[in-house]
Amino acid sequence: MSENKPTATKPVSTISQEISAEQVAEYLTQNPDFFTGNEYLLEKLYVPHQRGNTVSLVERQTSLLRQKNRELHDYLGDMIGVARENDIQFSKTKKMILALLDADTLDDVAVAIDESLCQDFNSDTTALVLFGEQSEAQNNLRVLLREDAEAIDGLVDLSQTRCGNLTELQNQFLFQEQAFKVKSAAAVPIVKGETLGLLAIGSFDASYFQSNQGTLFLDYIGQALSRVVSPLLQDRKA
Repeated sequence: MSENKPTATKPVSTISQEISAEQVAEYLTQNPDFFTGNEYLLEKLYVPHQRGNTVSLVERQTSLLRQKNRELHDYLGDMIGVARENDIQFSKTKKMILALLDADTLDDVAVAIDESLCQDFNSDTTALVLFGEQSEAQNNLRVLLREDAEAIDGLVDLSQTRCGNLTELQNQFLFQEQAFKVKSAAAVPIVKGETLGLLAIGSFDASYFQSNQGTLFLDYIGQALSRVVSPLLQDRKA
């Protein structure tokens, strides 16, 4: 009698669909609360740490959040610092503009500029050279004929602020007895319809004025000066 041997039942074949990492990431993005109720999975999840160790996903998330918090804190601190600096600059600039508006003479203008730039903005010396028919020289102010200022033609004709090193001739012409001390300078043309003169700001620090620095503030000073100086020069012609 033949022995009937049991026949092994073959498992029903299933089609396994491979899930990509992108699909998992997309699903978790759309279901951020997935691990709620599935906390046991967190015990099995690990991501490499930058030092070669492994930490849980929660720890890694906490670390990233702390890092972002530090970055935001630093950024906010920088923004507050810039705001404070701008507030200080505004106060100093306001003080200078008010002093210029109160000036009755060109010498008053020169004194106001020198006090503001040297006391409030840490420059070391200034020179205000203006063009007019009646010569004048006192303190840091000089009024002279345009043709007598050939030494600074290269600075005046540019009609734009220049920072950095001046030539020895320009330095000597502008700062005179202080010239040997001046290591860097800013030259601000004073223009209103025509070139009225030049404001030179000198520093004994070679790195104080640099050729690649912004000139927005200096341009503003030049514009303010031109509006104050122009009528005073016109009065001298009358």
